[in-house]
Amino acid sequence: MAAGFSRAQVDAVAALANLDLTDDEVALFAIQLGNILDYAVQVQNIDTTGVPPTASVVTAVAERDDVVMPSLDRAAALANAPDGHPDAGLFKVPRVIG
Repeated sequence: MAAGFSRAQVDAVAALANLDLTDDEVALFAIQLGNILDYAVQVQNIDTTGVPPTASVVTAVAERDDVVMPSLDRAAALANAPDGHPDAGLFKVPRVIG
């Protein structure tokens, strides 16, 4: 049972992600996303009768004691940073949101 994913849906997701896709990519992603949805439906249809709910799948605790160690020197950390300001401990990064 194919869930399908339309070209319009792929275009909408691509617009949200600010992606410029070719027609071939849109067609390919429509098929791939449809296959992912089909697989999700298969997983949802698995009979889990008698399987107790699981709060965590971790069976072994991998904890360690905290060890205080010196951190990286500020000047070294900012040495290759674009537009770094060592006195403030900051550097500029490109704007990524609006």
